Amino acid sequence: MNRYILSDQAEATDWIPICMAIHEMVGKLPVTARSVGKPGIRIEEGIVVDADYSGPILEEVLTSGKLQKVTPTTGQYKGVPVIVAPLKDEEGNTFAAVGLVDITGIFDLATLMEHQSTIIKQVCGKDPCPLPTEQIRAKR
Repeated sequence: MNRYILSDQAEATDWIPICMAIHEMVGKLPVTARSVGKPGIRIEEGIVVDADYSGPILEEVLTSGKLQKVTPTTGQYKGVPVIVAPLKDEEGNTFAAVGLVDITGIFDLATLMEHQSTIIKQVCGKDPCPLPTEQIRAKR
């Protein structure tokens, strides 16, 4: 029986099985992870592309112990929305962090809804769109 133990001293190789599983589950979005005491890994396109990785948001989460959904201004994922979560022990101490590219951050639904009427007018030229005579129920 195989057993993997993650701790505050987990090394890059310790992260591979869990991060590869996450990577596959999220459609091969980039995944990163590291422990408090050691650099971790960065996985992209099904392979470990960096086995000595640390990013600014991973480090911030290790310090704060709080989930971060942000767009980094530095590092490998500069300008790309990411989400990073802390891993905590039984006492609530953060011992590691796992992150991935946040596709939900790419599309800001609230902003889209605010601009919906303008978008509809640009696409259709009239509001409402489609016009009542153009709707599917009008053609039945």
